[in-house]
Amino acid sequence: MKRYLCSIIIGLVVLLSIGTYYVKVASSASGLPTYTFKTIEGSDKELDPVRVKAALEQGNFYEEVTIESNQNTYESDRYRSFWSDRYDVQIERLIKKHRSFMRGKDIIDSFYEDDDFLAYASVNNEYTNSGKMEAEFDIGVLEKKDEEQTSFRIDLPHQERVINTEVRDVQLIHSKLQVLTMNDVHSNDDKETREVHLYTIDLAKKKVVNDKTLVSETFTYPNQVDIEMPVNTAPSKPNNLILFSLIKGVNHEQRDYEVKLKESKVFSYQYDTEKLTTVKGAKKESLNLDIARSGYTDGKSLYTIDDKSAKYHLKTFDLSSEVLTNDMELDLVVNKKDQNFVAINNGRVYLLLGNRLDQKENLTNDPAQLLIADVKTGKTLYKGETVRHAADKKNEQKIGFFINNLEVK
Repeated sequence: MKRYLCSIIIGLVVLLSIGTYYVKVASSASGLPTYTFKTIEGSDKELDPVRVKAALEQGNFYEEVTIESNQNTYESDRYRSFWSDRYDVQIERLIKKHRSFMRGKDIIDSFYEDDDFLAYASVNNEYTNSGKMEAEFDIGVLEKKDEEQTSFRIDLPHQERVINTEVRDVQLIHSKLQVLTMNDVHSNDDKETREVHLYTIDLAKKKVVNDKTLVSETFTYPNQVDIEMPVNTAPSKPNNLILFSLIKGVNHEQRDYEVKLKESKVFSYQYDTEKLTTVKGAKKESLNLDIARSGYTDGKSLYTIDDKSAKYHLKTFDLSSEVLTNDMELDLVVNKKDQNFVAINNGRVYLLLGNRLDQKENLTNDPAQLLIADVKTGKTLYKGETVRHAADKKNEQKIGFFINNLEVK
């Protein structure tokens, strides 16, 4: 009885300590400044889906803050416990709709969603005590109509070769799951190999029926190979065409990493035709390596923000023809020292200019500028900048405000 009583007392002490901690933290947050967007042009209703994540810094003090619907939420105000998770807006949407199915799933590139199904595929990599790699697919499918769930695990083919696997795209085509991955695999001697694989998983038979290597590149240090994809603006939606870049470079001991432009390539792959194509980018206004690396794609078009003129330009490329289809000037002046954050959603382009670098390459506290424009016409729908409302005038200039991320629901 004494033993159980002791355990209960210890538990109460822990809970009281945690509660006291969060009360103190919440109290400290109440004296912090708040930040809102002051409207310069357009409707502030355009801010409703916008979420800006930033940080306040003062000496050793650091506090994360989120600006959403022009309201501030400090991290300490959330009373978050150490076992809480944080999700981006796309994962949050899925959790709200399908909480049971989403349990333990938090990587948006691992999802596929249409009107009837929500599917999930990830790879679990684990080394045994003997040093052997064991890798398996974790598969889940939800039928939305009746909320029926199916889940199973199957071994990754040729897992003895695998060092690491990262899922980058999932599609459901004719009742078969297509899972695109980036793999690091074993090579002989000091060589390394990086590959792009497409696994076809038969959901009825619960087995991998095809393992297709789209690209394989072997290299030795100081050479390096990276495989990059444009930012997917709708990563869980049905998509027939994907774009990825194979970047070759070399690590110099006395200077930075250098890309081998003549040896790097851009590829497109079509799921329906199973056709892999090398993007040539021969014409002046066509897809090339730089555009693909910095672009944002919705599966049909690729968008890129061009800062080579006095004002920012939004350029649109058709993925099928690989040519420029639209070039629009945005009403925002270019400064190469500005950090910029971009999101494309809801038929709009969201361009946020964060902190600026001064002559000593330190971040300044200039107001952040936000532009929201129509993605087809470039028409400005909203333009504004951050304004600080100090809780304590004495500390108004002592706290740094730094933009970390831009998300759009």
